[in-house]
Amino acid sequence: MPIPIPFLFLLLTAAAIIIPSSHAAAAVPQPRGFYINCGSDKEEQIGSIKWIQDEGFIAVGNVSAVAKPNILPLLATVRYFPDATARKYCYQLPAVKGSRYLVRTTYFYGGFDGGDEPPVFDQIVGGTRWSAVNTTENFRRGMSTYFEMVAQARGKTMSVCLARSNDTAPSRSPFISALELVSLDDSMYNSTDFGRFVMSSVARSRFGAKGEIVSYPDDVYNRYWAPYMDENPTVESHSPITPEAFWNVPPARALMAGITTSRGKKLAVQWPPVDLPPASYYVALYFQDSRTASPYSWRVFDVAVNGKEFFRDLNASAAGVMVYSTMMPLSGKTEIALTPSETSPVGPLINAGEIYQIVPLGDRTATRDVVAMEDLARSFKNPPPDWVGDPCLPRQNSWTGVICSEGSPVRVTSLDLKNHGLSGSLPDSIGNLTGMKTIYLSGNKLTGSIPDLSGMRILTALHLDGNQLSGAINPSLGKLANLKELYLNNNNLTGPIPESLKNKPGLDMRRYSLR
Repeated sequence: MPIPIPFLFLLLTAAAIIIPSSHAAAAVPQPRGFYINCGSDKEEQIGSIKWIQDEGFIAVGNVSAVAKPNILPLLATVRYFPDATARKYCYQLPAVKGSRYLVRTTYFYGGFDGGDEPPVFDQIVGGTRWSAVNTTENFRRGMSTYFEMVAQARGKTMSVCLARSNDTAPSRSPFISALELVSLDDSMYNSTDFGRFVMSSVARSRFGAKGEIVSYPDDVYNRYWAPYMDENPTVESHSPITPEAFWNVPPARALMAGITTSRGKKLAVQWPPVDLPPASYYVALYFQDSRTASPYSWRVFDVAVNGKEFFRDLNASAAGVMVYSTMMPLSGKTEIALTPSETSPVGPLINAGEIYQIVPLGDRTATRDVVAMEDLARSFKNPPPDWVGDPCLPRQNSWTGVICSEGSPVRVTSLDLKNHGLSGSLPDSIGNLTGMKTIYLSGNKLTGSIPDLSGMRILTALHLDGNQLSGAINPSLGKLANLKELYLNNNNLTGPIPESLKNKPGLDMRRYSLR
């Protein structure tokens, strides 16, 4: 399912924040995952994180420096993609199937291509179109832009891709400054069904706080917690905070301040600071009594969002508490209202919050087809540049020459790369593409033998003529009851034609010369 257009606007406004600086702290192990400085030619320690070059994660694109004075090292280079024939340009990152990850992409245009405003293009994770990337307003203000989502790996890799869209000018190139894949604990955000949804970040705020964005090493998962202030009074915590006591493990520093009001008064907070498109949201709110722990350090109040009950009689003790909603319908402006109980000795308060839009995953290509197509891509020495990521999805960004079925799961049904200058061979695993109806690979430079294709029971056309294939014709071809076209001429094949093919009814066979 495509992501609705209003959601894209929300991401652009909510994610437009300057890259934070790292807060000095004692040595903490680098958060698990990959931190890629796109276009850089060396590893570099930036703050508390070691960033690596993108070599080995992507095989296409060009590199450019960003000519801006005093630029952050992470934004000093970009990888960009001028090849307008490719349907997408993909990074492929190792992952653990079923594990949860924070994916973050960062963009800073900086006029690297001599233009006066950034190109507009799409970004894709797996087979799901994530959002449009339009960083124009932030570029005018000298700011970088980042996008985040929480997603589950469907296989042993996760692909993060850029793609041209109808809004991409023909002469412009998609680009990227940085890419992160951060491993999260299985307990985090575990109320969401990640087999059906991803969560796209809208806002993550620490209330009553000023100054910089809090991230790693305060947050061991390198999430960004932005300061949020309004006209309400603020308070600082006087009690120790144990992040592990909260689901989602927020950093202690994100809870060390809060927004509050006087005893007996209702506290109203307008948050997040953007209008929300109609959708379902995951909302997590964090509370902690700021007073020194004692028998009296508690606050009791009701929590409502847009006038609807969210949690009743919440006891925000010095130890802290988190409450959340998994599929909350919201739209427009959002108000969080905290109404104190009559016996509460102090007014209500709120320390931090996270909100994500719940985005349905798109269709899914059959796993066996994905594995087989990836194996085929590795067997070709020079596959098309977009042969990375999901071979079928999103449908407008399928691999060059690949046609897929409707319905679910999606199957690869046709491969057409005639006269494409391909070299390499056909792997045995191509026979696992059991939904394939036609294969057109004529006029290339493929070598090796014809593998066993007996599993392709609905195959109707196999054109391998004009290559450099050798060996005998695989007798499995005679088992394909639906095969109507078999072109094997102009190869280096040897041996007799199998009896099962000689007189096969309805078969148009272009024979080969014996060698």
